[in-house]
Amino acid sequence: MNGPEGRGPARPGDGPGGGFERLTAEREDRFLAETASRSYPASRKVAEPDSQWRTPFQRDRDRIVHSKSFRRLMHKTQVFIAPEGDHYRTRLTHTLEATGIARTVARALRLNEDLTEAIGLAHDLGHPPFGHIGEQALDEASRAHGGSGFKHNEHSLRVVDVLEREGRGLNLNQPVREGILKHTGPEKSASLEGQIVRLVDRVAYINHDIDDALRAGILRAEELPREEIDLLGPTGASRIDSLVKDIVEQSDGAGEILQSENMGMAMLRLRKYMFDNVYLGEEARRDHDRVHGVIRTLFDHYIDRIDQIPDFDGRSDGIQRVTDLLAGMTDRYCIAHFTSIYVPEGSRF
Repeated sequence: MNGPEGRGPARPGDGPGGGFERLTAEREDRFLAETASRSYPASRKVAEPDSQWRTPFQRDRDRIVHSKSFRRLMHKTQVFIAPEGDHYRTRLTHTLEATGIARTVARALRLNEDLTEAIGLAHDLGHPPFGHIGEQALDEASRAHGGSGFKHNEHSLRVVDVLEREGRGLNLNQPVREGILKHTGPEKSASLEGQIVRLVDRVAYINHDIDDALRAGILRAEELPREEIDLLGPTGASRIDSLVKDIVEQSDGAGEILQSENMGMAMLRLRKYMFDNVYLGEEARRDHDRVHGVIRTLFDHYIDRIDQIPDFDGRSDGIQRVTDLLAGMTDRYCIAHFTSIYVPEGSRF
């Protein structure tokens, strides 16, 4: 007998997963903390038979990894637009790094690693091209046309709910969907696994982006905030290790995911330093007007040609449909698309 709202079998072992489901429930009761999210019953909007070999969260993880939006992350900016070096991070490498750190924290706290991994892998699926500047540009373009603006966490949820599979969505479990939505913004996730991804996302991108900014010559090691570096560590690896250790120690048995005040404030100050000097710094400002111009021009172009854009859920207005289109573009596709429409043939060489 199924539970409400698409939930799977009410008792472990009663559904198609049978023995595997029962074994998983017994294993989780034995090894996971009481505060950990349990894998069963499933909680999808549309009920599905459970898998014989994978938990509901494992299936969500696999659906995310095999999605088109996940593959596109490899060509979306993390910090640097179309970097020439081979070793700069993309939105995909950030996602994989953040997810790996999050799993470490989840394992140390005896929480559900599969749920943590699924949220981590999907949390940035809604990011538009061109990083922070692209998100700002798309937000302003939407508002300029009377829309409600753009937030990448909300769009990440829209990607998995509506846009993937040509409008059918991935039909993910509610704890995964909630963790995606609340990985940033004013509200914390109800699950500890979602709270891990929310905090570790910052731990990962701040420290990895420092590495990339040093590699690019935008920052110099001696210019980094001394007090914060002395506390957290001289290298990205040492800072991540310090922050993860602190999170585990502060969160163990606390019923929520926490940092100590001094470590948390040091990380926030380092984050502010990165926004001031890298994300919105002089180097980024050089691309600011061009990125805004490209996004605004393409938005205007498609608002006037809305019949060219599919309406996946059958009820989206023109602003939402254009937003869906632009947010899904990779950096290089967006540039090439803009060039093909607006740059004269002879000017491209």
